[in-house]
Amino acid sequence: MPQYDLILVGAGLANGLIALRLRQQRPALRILLIDAESEPGAHHTWSFHAEDLTETQHHWVAPLVVHHWPGYEVRFPQRNRSLQSGYFCVTAERFAQVIRDRFAPDLLLNTRVASIASRSVTLEDGRVLETDAVIDGRGYQPDAALRMGFQAFVGQEWQLSAPHGLTAPIIMDATVDQQAGYRFVYSLPFSADTLLIEDTHYIDNATLEGECARQNIRDYAAQQGWQLNRLLREEQGALPITLTGDIAAFWQKRDLPCSGLRAGLFHPTTGYSLPLAVALADRLAQMQTFTSETLHATIAQFASQTWQQQRFFRMLNRMLFLAGPADQRWQVMQRFYGLPEGLIARFYAGKLTLPDRLRILSGKPPVPVLAALQAIMTPHRQQAMQ
Repeated sequence: MPQYDLILVGAGLANGLIALRLRQQRPALRILLIDAESEPGAHHTWSFHAEDLTETQHHWVAPLVVHHWPGYEVRFPQRNRSLQSGYFCVTAERFAQVIRDRFAPDLLLNTRVASIASRSVTLEDGRVLETDAVIDGRGYQPDAALRMGFQAFVGQEWQLSAPHGLTAPIIMDATVDQQAGYRFVYSLPFSADTLLIEDTHYIDNATLEGECARQNIRDYAAQQGWQLNRLLREEQGALPITLTGDIAAFWQKRDLPCSGLRAGLFHPTTGYSLPLAVALADRLAQMQTFTSETLHATIAQFASQTWQQQRFFRMLNRMLFLAGPADQRWQVMQRFYGLPEGLIARFYAGKLTLPDRLRILSGKPPVPVLAALQAIMTPHRQQAMQ
């Protein structure tokens, strides 16, 4: 095996985007991607809002985008709304195809890693790959320094026996039975007769009973009048939702550069990681020297800055998870979707202004006031106990 300038362990979203951006901006870099799965991206689907990326970022991510809709819908027991904000989707198939096309000679799939050092990767078969730097992008790793909730889901892509009739995604239908937590169904219309249907739960741990979720999907399809014909694929996951944490302690445990969910780089309320993965890829493409030390310092600084910017979102998350009964969490989101459309777009982009924050907190909260105050003060109580 030749020596590489950079080895990316894990060919998921974050490392895949880093590899693509570096190939565009720094084509002379010798990059190797390694993944234990049979395909890059681990068969996931990623979505994002138009306002999540800059014009330049939209341009370089465009080869990955398969579907684009001019708006989307949300549904709640007391509010239905259509929002005119662009919504984009990267499918597992397209992501895998692009990574294979660009990196086929330098892509090791079905390959397990035994250990990672700052300048080498040891594979389970005993091979040692030398490099100048390594980035670990193997997905979320629990850490006691961060307190999390989760957005757990099972998604199925179905071909229907007849057209479904949707013209836009329904990214949140919370009119369904809440099942002891905030639950909604997420539907993406890929064609006139194909749909991705996800049963999604905001829950306190990462476990979701798969067969129950599958039955939920079948029941929801029947309620909508969709005739399920052929299951095309299934995906399952649990996205982390940040409540509190100590970012300094988190990074003290990370001796090597890491990316994506493993680096804590995701929207704190949705768990979606594509916009921050794109931003990190841009940041790394600006670097002049690629060593383990320079990468670690750059990524840690980027993650720490992001953490500080997300403080308000973590407070909102605590209100969602800690301030009321689990089966009443939908009321928080129903109220949120009554806010101005521009504010909602900036929320998903992680770019809330001060007036936005004041607007979100104004009025009577949809949870008990005392419980809301206790949830807001949770980090302060934890620090006092330490």
